Amino acid sequence: MPEEQSQTIMAVDELQAIIQRCQILEEADFRGEDFNLFQVAGQKCLEDGYAAQLLEVVQNEKNKVIIKNMGWNLICPLVRCILVYKQEDDKREHCLKILDQLVQLCNPKELFLGLLEQIEQTSGEQVCQTVMLLLQPLQTVLFKLQNKKAYSVGLSLAVIMNQLAPLPVPYTKQQIQEDKLGLCQCCNAVVDFVKPFVNEVVKNMEKSSECNDMELKEELLKFCMKSLKYPLLTARLEQLESVEEHPFRRFATEIIDILWNMRELIPLVFLHHKGRNLSWENEEFADVERKDSADSLACLSYLMFVQYFGMDYFPVVVSPSYLLQCNMTHIEVLLKRTEESVLSKGLDLFESSLLRMEDNSLLHQYLEFSNFITVPQNLVKVMTLCPIEHLRKKSLSILQLFIDKFDAEGKYTLFRCLLKTSNHAGVEGYIIQNIKDQIHLSLTKVHDNSWFTGHHLISLLDLVLLLPEGAETDLLQNSDRIMASLNLLRYLIIKDSEYDNQSGVWTLLAKIEQNFLKPLHVGLNMSKAHYEAEIKNKKENRREAHNSNRVCSVTVSGEKMPAMTTEMQLQVLHSALFTFDLIESVLARVEELIEVKIKAGTDENVRLS
Repeated sequence: MPEEQSQTIMAVDELQAIIQRCQILEEADFRGEDFNLFQVAGQKCLEDGYAAQLLEVVQNEKNKVIIKNMGWNLICPLVRCILVYKQEDDKREHCLKILDQLVQLCNPKELFLGLLEQIEQTSGEQVCQTVMLLLQPLQTVLFKLQNKKAYSVGLSLAVIMNQLAPLPVPYTKQQIQEDKLGLCQCCNAVVDFVKPFVNEVVKNMEKSSECNDMELKEELLKFCMKSLKYPLLTARLEQLESVEEHPFRRFATEIIDILWNMRELIPLVFLHHKGRNLSWENEEFADVERKDSADSLACLSYLMFVQYFGMDYFPVVVSPSYLLQCNMTHIEVLLKRTEESVLSKGLDLFESSLLRMEDNSLLHQYLEFSNFITVPQNLVKVMTLCPIEHLRKKSLSILQLFIDKFDAEGKYTLFRCLLKTSNHAGVEGYIIQNIKDQIHLSLTKVHDNSWFTGHHLISLLDLVLLLPEGAETDLLQNSDRIMASLNLLRYLIIKDSEYDNQSGVWTLLAKIEQNFLKPLHVGLNMSKAHYEAEIKNKKENRREAHNSNRVCSVTVSGEKMPAMTTEMQLQVLHSALFTFDLIESVLARVEELIEVKIKAGTDENVRLS
């Protein structure tokens, strides 16, 4: 007889010997040694492929008491074998039948702990496989537990979600279809696992206006909140072409349904600002829970108001401005994140909330809410710092949308705020262009308002028509702002006569010349001289060098540029000079217009006198 076969038969014999010894003992007389021997022999049978023999032992009615007390020890080797065997393998089928028998016979409390321990110990590629394998047994065991059922359900869901959380969420269409780790399938299996417990809570709520099983409801609510944060917050939820049933869309629908059935959906969407009582004594834990809750609620709003999940449940009629107010908290949370999948949700939610509103309908009083100031500031950060081009472009269009929705005083206040806080010449130039547009509407009587004429506008022009650091201002870095300011000034000189002076620009003229035009002249002369000297120096160095393509570095606007050849550096320097020439030409035109207008005014006064 081969040695390997002999060892296997020994393992089966050992198991039979332990079984025969324990059959004659009372349940109370089982010793720790018996448990260990049973586990070792059972594990050996499974590992050596003798699952059929083990199944016979488990199914034998005479062994019922033994399996009840000791069977849960087989969970670990049993799961390991099931995951190893192929789907069509008879041995796998035997193992599944053993697992089913253990669920029916074992002590529920011990089996519950054994199943959870197995889920907790798994990692990597086997996490989803293990969870999906053990969900049905775990569900059956939970229904057998009478004491601490709510706690046990909560613990099960917490362990499962903690195991899934480190897994990457499939994002592209190909990743979702491949579902390499099985996460898409697993998430929906977990929802199916939860449904009977939800039904139990709902039945109790139907019997009484008060839910008799608040603990179970609270645990299920925690699960929904965790699911909103992971995987839904980072999942791609747009409908994908040629994907019949998008797994995460199905998962989102189920989570929304659970919240609705437990009467928590509308309170979570609209009453979140009241906050839930946090029971943590440790403030650090409380902060983590607050952050997790904020992420989950932000995702919930995105699901409802962008993807329209659960809108059939939404009978409440609310004003678009109130809806925007509710969503601003969530938008702020999402725009602070850097992941594309989360950031794009924040932009979509902001855009969707704004598109519901009429232009000029948002009252300026909304700017008294702090997040109506911080959200556009975060939007500016996305516009200027985000490495993803389409998100930068989208954030710019949303900023314009946000501006358009405010009444005149709101636009005025927002412009002042962004000019003071953006710290980016491109953004400041964009705001100044918006100011010009509003002045145009006021001067042409399209919008009759006092916020972009007279003393209000004078106060705003004080912020616009100046150089931040006088003649020392970096003109290249601030060129967008400077060009926008010059264009605004040129427009005002042309459109607003010295006699009418609706804008107040003629009252400010001396101050503008002192704080803006004269320093700009000095700055341009200094900058052009510096760059011309740099060009001359580079050309001389090039002639002296043996290799005209020698790589060196250059500093522009205080920042060291990547290593460049001399030719590339010269191109950069010439480009800077071109920018200065452009500024200078517009400046000259502005000064010419001022001179012409003043002369025309003087001549008119002489003629009248």
